[in-house]
Amino acid sequence: MLRLFLMLLVVGLLTAALIGFHLFKSNILKKVTGTIQSQQAIVSTTSAVMQQWQPTINAVGSLRASKGADLSLETSGVIDQINFDSGRDVEAGAVLLRLRPNDDPAKLDQLKASADLSEINYRRDLQQLAARGVAQSTVDTDSSNLKSARAQVVAQQALMGEKVMRAPFRGRLGVRQVDVGQYLPAGTTVVTLQALDPMFLDFYLPQQTLGQIRVGQAVLVTVDAYPGKTFTGKVTSMNSKIDASSRMLQVRASLANPDGALLPGMFATAGVTSGEPQSLVTIPQTAVAYNPYGSLVYVVQSGKDAQGKSQASVRQQFVTTGETRGDQVSILKGLKAGDVIVTAGQLKLHNDSLVQIDNSVKLTNDVAPVPQDH
Repeated sequence: MLRLFLMLLVVGLLTAALIGFHLFKSNILKKVTGTIQSQQAIVSTTSAVMQQWQPTINAVGSLRASKGADLSLETSGVIDQINFDSGRDVEAGAVLLRLRPNDDPAKLDQLKASADLSEINYRRDLQQLAARGVAQSTVDTDSSNLKSARAQVVAQQALMGEKVMRAPFRGRLGVRQVDVGQYLPAGTTVVTLQALDPMFLDFYLPQQTLGQIRVGQAVLVTVDAYPGKTFTGKVTSMNSKIDASSRMLQVRASLANPDGALLPGMFATAGVTSGEPQSLVTIPQTAVAYNPYGSLVYVVQSGKDAQGKSQASVRQQFVTTGETRGDQVSILKGLKAGDVIVTAGQLKLHNDSLVQIDNSVKLTNDVAPVPQDH
């Protein structure tokens, strides 16, 4: 009886010990798992993608009108009429301004009358010459007087024409600088006139690019005034020499500007397309980290923990970067399309760091980002 009691006691103690051990083990595992989870860095990720990028040669230039002039008169006088409003479009030949004519019309009438009289005398003496009534010298004098009188009429008409300002070409006027009744000295600028369609863009490229540039190549143009909008044009001419001081080649492109959005004097960024489109692996610029050894990214790799559950870790991957466009950068070496990389949270990472992926916040990754208005 005593032996049976002792055996039952031993079995009970062993059972209690086993139950306690399992409870202790379970508690330890929970603590270890919680510690591991708390050590996992939270990161955002994206995948490297293959894109077609058109090679371009970029430069900054200045826009100018295809035709432009500061309009003025060759003669002085008092302004009698102004027939335009600032900022309006005008056609070639439109009368913009007239000076006070004073006695110019009366002088013209006088000269015309003198020319008419000279013609009458010439014709009469010409008939008399046929009847031998006058000498040849008289007819010659009459002819000279007629030509002189007609020339004086033309000169007076030209003088009166100099007091009328006409638009030399179709374009848009600037701000008027004068008023009716004002005395206008010869050569004083009245208004500027600019032909805005097409527009010219002048820019400079390094001499090394000479073999890549030709007339007719497409040009993509952007200006700060219109974020996200691209204007298209083509190369129309290149300078016949390289600038001796800068070793740069001047290039001119022509852009259609039917709505007049572009104005002379604007700075613009030009991209001259060159060669065939290239297939490149691209990633967000924010994914690239830097250290003394070069540029690197963190590539996400999948695995399992001790309990067989899925977990993610990262490895450092050094890369060779290429051209950047907008939010993106091309990768020449080190990544392939489809690789999952970290785009945010890299500061907490090192090789084999465990990570938790949280892509609830989408980062911008646009080859041509458009600034948002706030």
